Amino acid sequence: MSAHDTHAHHTGHGDHGDHHNAAVGPHSSLRDYTIGFVLSVILTAIPFWLVMAKVIADRNTAVLVLGAFAVVQILVHMVYFLHMNGKVESGWTLLSTVFTVVFVAIGISGTLWVMFHMNANMMPEHPAAAQPAAHEAAGHATP
Repeated sequence: MSAHDTHAHHTGHGDHGDHHNAAVGPHSSLRDYTIGFVLSVILTAIPFWLVMAKVIADRNTAVLVLGAFAVVQILVHMVYFLHMNGKVESGWTLLSTVFTVVFVAIGISGTLWVMFHMNANMMPEHPAAAQPAAHEAAGHATP
């Protein structure tokens, strides 16, 4: 019995329940691209002005504010240019993006943790070895 005989009752792709191309027409319109472009320009111009005019004096606050603008701009690009939302492909594109962001965040945070703690974990101090050198430098001879 061949595969053709087994699946003879199917007449086309419509019987499989595959609706990958169910949406007819473009994903976005010129209006959506224009909104995305204008938002991107605004979200670039404001941080540029904040830095160049030195509006925020505290460095930590500036980094947080600029980071927030960067995150918002990433979201604007994902929605208006990459067309990622909960409706496209039943949300699988958005779900895979969330997984990727979580995976990258874990990787970056783990790397930073290792780098900041590397000195303490890899190069422990030896106080006993440092003391004889201090005595010899002060002119004290050890027998």
